[in-house]
Amino acid sequence: MESWLDEIKWNDQGLVAAIAQEPASGKVLMMAWMNRESLQATVERGEAVYWSRSRQRLWHKGEESGHTQKVLELRIDCDADVILLSVEQYGGIACHTGRHSCFYRVYNDGEWQSVEGVVKDPEQIYSDYRGGNS
Repeated sequence: MESWLDEIKWNDQGLVAAIAQEPASGKVLMMAWMNRESLQATVERGEAVYWSRSRQRLWHKGEESGHTQKVLELRIDCDADVILLSVEQYGGIACHTGRHSCFYRVYNDGEWQSVEGVVKDPEQIYSDYRGGNS
């Protein structure tokens, strides 16, 4: 195996937290999980590939929506247990809800309030990309 992969502190499930950030704005777009295979695939492909815990398989970001993430830089934190991906978000939508960022809710006075609108209806995103609408 690659020595650079051995430097990562993988959790008990062989995963590491991965945060995707937009460099121009500094905005955190999303958090997902990576395993060794997905991190290696990300480096080889130049696009974000995560580990989907719900599907139990590799997940190339944008495979169902077309909203891929071009990886500009990878970093690890001081404990080597979090990966930071500097990404260019294709289509400006990172969240499956059709928003720019998955972090669109803010805690305010005892409740979570949505502070970011939907860029595009998710039903339309997935329908258009899969060829449902021409």
